[in-house]
Amino acid sequence: MKHTYRITGMSCDGCKSKVENVLNSIDGVKAEVSLNPPKAVITMQDHIPTEKLQEALSAAGKYSIGEWNDEKMPMHDHTTHNHGHEQSDKIVSKKGSKGKYYCPMHCEGDKMYNKPGSCPVCGMNLEKEHDLKPAKQQYTCPMHTEIIRDTPGSCPICGMNLVPLEPTEENEYATYKKLSKKFWIAVGFTLPIFIIAMVEMIPGNPISKYISHSTSNWIQFILSLPVVFYAGWIFFQRAWTSFKTWKLNMFSLIGLGASSAFIFSVVGLFFPSLFPEEFRGHGDTVFLYFESVAVILTLMLLGQLLEARAHSQTSGAIKELIKLSPSEAVLVKDGKETVISINDIKVGDVLRVKPGDKIPVDGSITQGDCSIDESMIMGEPIPVEKEEGDKVNSGTINGTKSFLMVAEKVGEETLLSQIIQMVNTASRSRAPIQKLADTISGYFVPIVIGIAILTFILWAIFGSQNAYVFAFTNTVAVLIIACPCALGLATPMSIMVGVGKGAQNGVLIKNAEAIEVMNKVDVLIIDKTGTITEGKPSVEKMVVTGDKSEDELVKIVASVNQYSEHPLAEAVMRYASKKNSRVEPVDDFNAVTGKGVTGKLEGKDVAVGNKKLMEHVNAEIIQEIIDSAEKEQSLGKTVSFISVAGKIEGYVCISDAIKPSSSEAIKTLMNEGIDVVMLTGDNKHTAKAVAGTLGLKHFKADCLPEDKLKEIKKLQAEGKVVAMAGDGINDAPALAQASIGIAMGTGTDVAIESSQITLIKGDLQGIVKARMLSQGVMGNIKQNLFFAFVYNALGILVAAGVLYPAFGILLSPMIAAVAMSLSSVSVIVNSLRIKGLKL
Repeated sequence: MKHTYRITGMSCDGCKSKVENVLNSIDGVKAEVSLNPPKAVITMQDHIPTEKLQEALSAAGKYSIGEWNDEKMPMHDHTTHNHGHEQSDKIVSKKGSKGKYYCPMHCEGDKMYNKPGSCPVCGMNLEKEHDLKPAKQQYTCPMHTEIIRDTPGSCPICGMNLVPLEPTEENEYATYKKLSKKFWIAVGFTLPIFIIAMVEMIPGNPISKYISHSTSNWIQFILSLPVVFYAGWIFFQRAWTSFKTWKLNMFSLIGLGASSAFIFSVVGLFFPSLFPEEFRGHGDTVFLYFESVAVILTLMLLGQLLEARAHSQTSGAIKELIKLSPSEAVLVKDGKETVISINDIKVGDVLRVKPGDKIPVDGSITQGDCSIDESMIMGEPIPVEKEEGDKVNSGTINGTKSFLMVAEKVGEETLLSQIIQMVNTASRSRAPIQKLADTISGYFVPIVIGIAILTFILWAIFGSQNAYVFAFTNTVAVLIIACPCALGLATPMSIMVGVGKGAQNGVLIKNAEAIEVMNKVDVLIIDKTGTITEGKPSVEKMVVTGDKSEDELVKIVASVNQYSEHPLAEAVMRYASKKNSRVEPVDDFNAVTGKGVTGKLEGKDVAVGNKKLMEHVNAEIIQEIIDSAEKEQSLGKTVSFISVAGKIEGYVCISDAIKPSSSEAIKTLMNEGIDVVMLTGDNKHTAKAVAGTLGLKHFKADCLPEDKLKEIKKLQAEGKVVAMAGDGINDAPALAQASIGIAMGTGTDVAIESSQITLIKGDLQGIVKARMLSQGVMGNIKQNLFFAFVYNALGILVAAGVLYPAFGILLSPMIAAVAMSLSSVSVIVNSLRIKGLKL
């Protein structure tokens, strides 16, 4: 229920914020306060006496609350009004520092604060500054999402390249371009080293006619310097960071292996006499590894380059969503049309949307009709016909007709902006299965280093000729091939692609955990009105059972329902409007959750609701009237009784059509072994009729919000994983309690906030899509983890030389580097397969 109150004692925006915060701190209250006019619009779950509201305000300051009366509304104070605009302009001028906070009282002028809290001068809660313009780009690590930096670079924990929080092609291209430059420089110096080294292995060594072995070593050393100290230096920096923070990762191994080989080669070049005979070759020179180091670092750069390219594709869904938002709109003012920036659109502006244009903001059509392509938001390919009064969303595309619309939500409040933010946040969240990979990764590097040391010892002891050479080479190969990066990327890459895929199909996922839990659901609780049904009930007829005429009953029902936001109340109000019925003021209005509404009309107690409400108000229950109503209920209709002064004067029959997709979706879910249960506040006869139509085996009627909550807790106590789908305020507690809450996008904000998954289109077919997406993503994650585990285990064993005694197979450090680079890319490419999932 919603009430409007007059607030006195406010003198500034700071007061307004303080009053709003105090009211919103009261359980069951959602308040919106305005300074001019000084009023509060309060939505309550249950009626709260004005005295309780006043008590809370008195504790906060000299504020008072009373009934709102339009006739007593104070005149606008032009001075205050202008001051408000100046203040607003001042705030707008500070845009560009998104994520910062300011004092609403401006105690210290334009001073900004980096963290939320209270103002150090006045104690007011600091307000977050909202910026509707593109914010400064920030960067995060794909493996450690808690890392956020203002500039690109490497993760201080694992050393991976940071990626944009909100991907843009420009930023990704800059990262790719930087890596590409280093890679080609490395290739330019590595290729001659590689050719020289390979030619030396050809029988007869043709290059020795022109260059001595000692000179060849010096040339390789000089050519390797740019590769080591410029192109590949990032790997050594990241390795050093990993050892310094003791967050060991793949760069720890690469740095250890490559630096060992390079230092060994430098010492061998300058002081060959320090090494035993078996390390020496032609001309008493030590066998060096400059070509291995250069090739390893160059291949690592190639791997990073391929990874950067592949990674950009995983965030493709977010980029496509960002592209949906147009940069300009056509403002219609005083009969003139002007092209303005989308950032300049204000609530209430009238905009013209021309054929083929993207709709700039959320709003309603005020003139004209059209066909809107909503596929990019709803996931449905068929255009939707719209007419005057219908809602339209930003990012959707107009068909062949021009129309006028009024802007209702702009900037970050639009559906498209909320979708982008939700997808972005969910992409960076961590699924519970990630803990397994994190745990293993924590032990992985020390184990690999231990295996490398053991490899050296065993080869040194049991190796035959050149045992130390083999020991050193295989040790480096073990360090290079081990790739905890593939293990770390296995989960986040799949989550990122999966969340984007869901958004493109009208399934918004709040966090990664929701994807994992959705795959385990075995019981689905669904509401009836707005979930199974259209949620757009209409009055079929008014049945008179007492002394009142039908017109009088319409007036009574409309008057007492005018303060309610329930879908049934809206149906009654539409019916009264068609009948041109008068709506009278009602005193002591009260919405009784799960039962109906009551109030005083012309001095008499009136009540409109179900049988439970009639019993609650002690109305005289006549069995004949109940029997007549039950016949209507058995046809799937909802019946609301009307009592005046304790006597039932009639009832209103309301029907709500079942969504065409509900039956098919429920059948699909039940075939997958999910127990679908309908819990509804409607009566048992209506519930039975709807359940019979849909083939539902289990349902419960006359459920209050607490009944739904208890049922979910009961099922969870039995070990069930319970999903709850609903759309109303009364569903919010159950949505929050369920293992996974699924909100209809057509429902209330409270329901959506309480859920982990939101279905934009608002039908049960979206649950089928969410289930399929969950199965696809979890299957993909398991494939990635299996691939990473097996790959690393086999790779390390082969590099250590386990196959050498039987098959004579060894891996050179260069081949190990190729294999290591490809492992990470393979995980990302496998994750991209989710894009092809058919939902």
